[in-house]
This record gives sequence, C-alpha cells and structure tokens, in this order.
Amino acid sequence: MIIDRRTALAGVAAMFGAGAFAPIARAAATAAQTKGAVIPGISEGPPSVAVFTPAQRALLTALSERVIPTTDTPGAIAAGVPQYIEKLLADWSYTKEREPVIAGLDAIDKRSMADFKVAGAKATAKQQDALLTLAMNGQIPGGKDWFEAFRQLVITGYYTSEIGITQEREYLPVPGEYNGAFPYSQVNKVYSS
Repeated sequence: MIIDRRTALAGVAAMFGAGAFAPIARAAATAAQTKGAVIPGISEGPPSVAVFTPAQRALLTALSERVIPTTDTPGAIAAGVPQYIEKLLADWSYTKEREPVIAGLDAIDKRSMADFKVAGAKATAKQQDALLTLAMNGQIPGGKDWFEAFRQLVITGYYTSEIGITQEREYLPVPGEYNGAFPYSQVNKVYSS
C-alpha cells in the first residue's frame, strides 16, 4: 500500500516543528487524530472557496515552480502544488492567516512591475528568483513572513503529493534489512515511510 497525502502530511509538518505555518499544523494534527480516515479538507478536489485572483494564482504557480523546479524529477506545477496551496488555505486557514500570503503575492507583483516592468507571473525565471530572494531577505514589505509561509506551503504540497512521495523520494513501506556498513555512494534517494 502506498502512503497517502494525509499520512505524509504529519511527517512533513513535523519537519517544520513549532514554526509550522498554522494551516499546515492544523491539517496535520487532524490527519494524525483521525488515523487514516478520509478528511474532506485534505482530500483531493476543488477548494471550498477561491482564495486567489487569476493574477495571484498565476504568480503563485510561477513562484512555486521556482522553489521546486522541474529537473530530472517533476517540479511543483506537475505535482499540483498551486492547487494544493489554494485548497489548504481555503479549507484549513482562517482569513487572517490567508491575508499575509495574499498580501505577499501582491507585494511581489508590485515589486516586479517596479523593477522589471512586467507582472511577476510573466517575469523571467532569473527575475522571479530575484523577487523571491528580496522577499526572503525582508526587502519587500511583509516579505520575510510571506516567504517562510510560502516555502512551507510549497514543500508540504510537493512532498505530500504522489510525485513527491514516489518520484522525488522512494517509499519503502517496510524497510529492508539493516546494514550498518552500507556505502554512502550507493544511496540514491531519501526514503520516506
């Protein structure tokens, strides 16, 4: 049996510890309490409300792919991260928790227009990386807080997706035998269980 998004959510949220973005922590705690039962807010499907405007959604999509780009494995877009983020914010966050995410996207778009004369979603990958760096370093209003929440949302969405679980990592439901002298050079992927 393959691990599912609800089960993986608890492991990813634990990685962020006490600093986990509240909607992620809330969804993970609920998933842990229900021990595998279907949780409508975490299950697949559309969000209960639209969180983003089309322009914000386009920027969210572009920036998600910059955080986890397509390389030899699929990136954030292929893993459905933008849809996951909107669903998580729609179904597991309070309005006050969404506001910094939305405001951050708007601030990044405004900065992109000022610096590059183009909407953030249409900026080049290099320009989007520069915008993310400015946000991360607090050089965009509300950028530091936005960046940390956004980074957590992207990582959680990716590593709880089927692509993240099966292609980026290797799932071993029952680990193999113990080998204390296993050569590091033979390690190919990080394993999740």
